[in-house]
Amino acid sequence: MQQLYLEDIKVGDKWTSRTETINIEEIKEFAASYDPQPYHMDETRAKDTFFGQLVASGWQTAGITMRLMVESIPMASGLIGASAQIKWPKPTYPNDTLHIEAEVIEIKKSKSKPDRGIVTVEIKTFNQDNEVVQLFICNMLTLSRSSGIPPLNNERLLGSQK
Repeated sequence: MQQLYLEDIKVGDKWTSRTETINIEEIKEFAASYDPQPYHMDETRAKDTFFGQLVASGWQTAGITMRLMVESIPMASGLIGASAQIKWPKPTYPNDTLHIEAEVIEIKKSKSKPDRGIVTVEIKTFNQDNEVVQLFICNMLTLSRSSGIPPLNNERLLGSQK
């Protein structure tokens, strides 16, 4: 996959990821370590909550989204977050299969530092029913070739971790 610098990216550029299925054991394990609430950890107790059943933590959905972003969005300087907005319009359930669709919606070149800019990307995380389970608007610091920073080549780095 070609690694892209600021000058290669255009508003409207899109990327789609592979899929990732999340199972009940992964949901409980993540919750035990990072978000220990009943609706993430215990099917019986989850029945009496707002969700009515076990659901994944939004932060786990965000983590899966981030992994899919790193694998799919080929920014040469990496995905360096400057700011973001996140929404979870629907829960992620056990055995949901997720994928992302990302689109560049704005590019702002820095006036004071010409070797960089902010690329705003809208990332939608979908389940297997094509329902949006997360909406993530991320402003990413992106470098130009003139920065002198070589491409990270995330594809090569991730190859040994899959």
